[in-house]
Amino acid sequence: MSAKASAKGRSRNERFVYQDDEAIEKPFNWAQLRRLYTYMKPYKRELMPVIVMMIIGTLTRLAIPFLMLYVIDHILDPAKGSQSTGMLAAIGGIMLALYIVQWASNSYRIKYTSIIGQKVIFDLRQHLFQHIQKLSFRFYDKRPAGSVLVRVTNDVNALQDLFTNGVVNLLMDCIQLIGIVIILLALNWKLGLAVMITVPIMFVVSTSLRKRIRFAWQDVRMKQSRINAHLNESIQGMKVTQAYVQEKDNMAFFNHMNTDNIKSWNKASALNQGFGPVIEVTAAIGTCILFWYGTHLIQTQAITIGLLFAFANYIGNFWEPINRLGQMYSQLLIAMASSERIFEFIDEETTVAERKDAKPLPAIKGDVKFDEIIFEYEKDRPALKGVSIDVKAGQSIALVGHTGSGKSTIINLLCRFYDPVQGRVLIDGIDIRDVTIESLRSQVGIVLQDTFIFAGTIRDNIRYGRLNATDAETEEAAKAVHAHDFIMSLPDGYETEVEERGNVLSMGQRQLLSFARALLADPQILILDEATASIDTETELKIQEALKTLLAGRTSFMIAHRLSTIRHADDIIVLDHGKIVEQGNHEALMTKKGVYHGLIEAQYRYL
Repeated sequence: MSAKASAKGRSRNERFVYQDDEAIEKPFNWAQLRRLYTYMKPYKRELMPVIVMMIIGTLTRLAIPFLMLYVIDHILDPAKGSQSTGMLAAIGGIMLALYIVQWASNSYRIKYTSIIGQKVIFDLRQHLFQHIQKLSFRFYDKRPAGSVLVRVTNDVNALQDLFTNGVVNLLMDCIQLIGIVIILLALNWKLGLAVMITVPIMFVVSTSLRKRIRFAWQDVRMKQSRINAHLNESIQGMKVTQAYVQEKDNMAFFNHMNTDNIKSWNKASALNQGFGPVIEVTAAIGTCILFWYGTHLIQTQAITIGLLFAFANYIGNFWEPINRLGQMYSQLLIAMASSERIFEFIDEETTVAERKDAKPLPAIKGDVKFDEIIFEYEKDRPALKGVSIDVKAGQSIALVGHTGSGKSTIINLLCRFYDPVQGRVLIDGIDIRDVTIESLRSQVGIVLQDTFIFAGTIRDNIRYGRLNATDAETEEAAKAVHAHDFIMSLPDGYETEVEERGNVLSMGQRQLLSFARALLADPQILILDEATASIDTETELKIQEALKTLLAGRTSFMIAHRLSTIRHADDIIVLDHGKIVEQGNHEALMTKKGVYHGLIEAQYRYL
């Protein structure tokens, strides 16, 4: 990669540095871990048999070395002859039975912890997706779609091991460790303490790795989030990339991000693998101490050979859960890095929230009033400055002005995608902040310039406006906006499958479907935001004729840069830098020869 490309990659990479970085500085939050495990509460009853089987498996494992001790010290004696042979066979049978019980209990535990873990992951992902659907536009304004996607997919997936194995295994290993420590101290407390003297040393060394490992995995999650955000942007903008021949630059930028990601992953993985050698070295030292001090105790007849053998067996079983707990801690650090990012979204409060006493908006007539509205997307940068508009039911209102004048902001406030900083938006005299969002938006239809077509059939896309609409009602809506003819020309008519964003359809066809969708919803207030911008003149004339009938009795708001489409509006509001500078019908504004007259002349001048 050239220095120029590398520098460009670094500057573009900075665009993806947002709130993810803040989590890097947070301390390890045990309260958050407890919160994570609250998702397991609904499955308490299903977990009980698993825990019982886990305890049975652990107890059988702890019992086997005891039987070996008894065999070595009391049965393997040639003087006992056939009696010892019979006892050995009996104990062998008991041990075989214990191994079978241990295998059966472990199989049950592994199977059902996996099932329960997947249920927990399902609930968590469902909760996260449900929550982000409720978040306001301000949330999505500052986050790339890919970043949101990675939380719902990768970050939730990173918790699978924790829920499917980690919880029960953690409990099992703790019980096993406690049981082994008690048994070792009971068999010979001096030898037990000597062997376990290395454990504190191990924890001191491993503790120094914890913070670095946690930060490293957080960094990995952040880098992966940036890659997903860029992938989403690249796929969405592939036509622009190819049109401007920017494939090489895009590849260079992705290579820069991908390289950063693999470096972060290798660093985190290397730190993660540090736990294994620490435990192995500690176990080796502990084993040396066991045989050195154990041999001395045998020579002084303080312990028997069978007891030393049992000690060696228990020590082997002791370091195994220690090793798993080390891996579990690494797994926990990975999970914590993801859970912090998941809970960041879950804890995000919508800026457009329903009041606790919000009531459904009754069927409306369509009176709309904007009362001294002040609004800003960013602090101290107002998009609307004291705007007041009074619209009577059934009126058609056109919003006109240069880009950034505040036209779309008025529409966003009416749909309550945002709330004003000051002032009120009233429908039929009711402040829209006092009613439920669902009841408000169900009575307001909107057609956007950038029409979104979902993957599915043409019929399903139109019916998205009202899911319980009949086939006949769906087709009537399509006919009303002159979409029926082009739909019937498609291979399967209304059952034609379209992919995400409707790429097989022209822009004009997509906008016609959006018209049909909004009209099928039968809203009392209809918003057309540059809705005819990409429709050819012939189709636009047909739609204008249809709208005369369809908008009768409805309040409508129209935003249009093609001013010929709004000349018949009852009232035209001209905005400039967030203020209303002119207001009136087409004839009155043309006679005034002000801003609106200048816009009309400028548009015709460049036709």
